[in-house]
Amino acid sequence: MTTTARRPEPEGKPPASAPRTTRPAALAAARCVSRLQRGYRENNSAAVGEVARLRRGAGRTAHEVQDHWGVGGLEELAAVLAEGGPSVRREDAEEAVYLAVTLWALHQQYVRDSNMHDTGSTLGGAVRALIEKKGGTGSDEGTADSLRKRLVRVGTADSIGSVSLRLREIVLLLRGERVPLNYGRLADQLYRWQKRSNRAAVRREWGREFHLAAPRRKAGPGTGRGDDTIDPYLSPDEPDDEYGSGE
Repeated sequence: MTTTARRPEPEGKPPASAPRTTRPAALAAARCVSRLQRGYRENNSAAVGEVARLRRGAGRTAHEVQDHWGVGGLEELAAVLAEGGPSVRREDAEEAVYLAVTLWALHQQYVRDSNMHDTGSTLGGAVRALIEKKGGTGSDEGTADSLRKRLVRVGTADSIGSVSLRLREIVLLLRGERVPLNYGRLADQLYRWQKRSNRAAVRREWGREFHLAAPRRKAGPGTGRGDDTIDPYLSPDEPDDEYGSGE
């Protein structure tokens, strides 16, 4: 009987079946939001009550609201850290997860027909989608510039408190137009942003997300190609499924 030898895996690369390592803040936020999102949309009384409590914390810091001790994704974060994996700056992870979860609770308020946590929507992309929905790319350049500047203000914030308040402003606008956001990815970005040496890289991610979501424009006569207003060499730093539902 002839057997076929199995080709060895290249050195330095994990087997194709190896699970992807998800960052703890991203995983904890996604687990919490996914659980509450299901319950809220199903009108589960416990979930509805928890979401109502959490949205009052949007724009505030972890542990500041005593009524939120034990909620806001911090239990999920403790469970994720207990599972092992990469070491984290615990306080920064708590701030990131709590901020992401409370912002989602504000975002999902009154919305029962769709998910406001969606793994396919980055922060920069969500702002771009908001501009499109408000017709800001052509008929109202003032609106487009105003919304773009809100994203810029998040990038130029110098404290987690400033980031919280500026993101809260954006989330309220996203809720009004039913534009979703990936809160797992946001939690990871907020975690990394708190380390000053990582701040510039996270800002670049937000800018890259915004530019990659730019609408493609029709080609002019004789150009032979469309002007999509996007640098063709840009690509996302992380694929969306790195920050999945946590299920």
